[in-house]
Amino acid sequence: QVQLVESGGGLVQAGGSLRLSCAASGRTFSSYSMGWFRQAPGKEREFVAAINWSGGNTYYADSVKGRSTISRDNAKNTMYLQMNSLKPEDTGVYYCYALSGGSDHWGQGTQVTVSS
Repeated sequence: QVQLVESGGGLVQAGGSLRLSCAASGRTFSSYSMGWFRQAPGKEREFVAAINWSGGNTYYADSVKGRSTISRDNAKNTMYLQMNSLKPEDTGVYYCYALSGGSDHWGQGTQVTVSS
């Protein structure tokens, strides 16, 4: 069973930065492909970023490319999303996910609010 717990969300002014963390359980963390989605009020959940098992390959939505960096520390069973130059449209609940054993697993989400 994979359990994911996000943290690091909060209220920040436009132009500010946040670093989200996703701590995962499981003995095979280093084998998971992982990533982030977000959901703004009244909108569908959308892809933000993804990272492969080794961290050697990363992928970003156009909306965050150049402003965000996804990374992972397999020794700490933790994935990160560093977000800079935040905009009000980045507001939403951020969910981390992991792909393991042919199944996807999700965290409970962390709220990010960017004020203008």
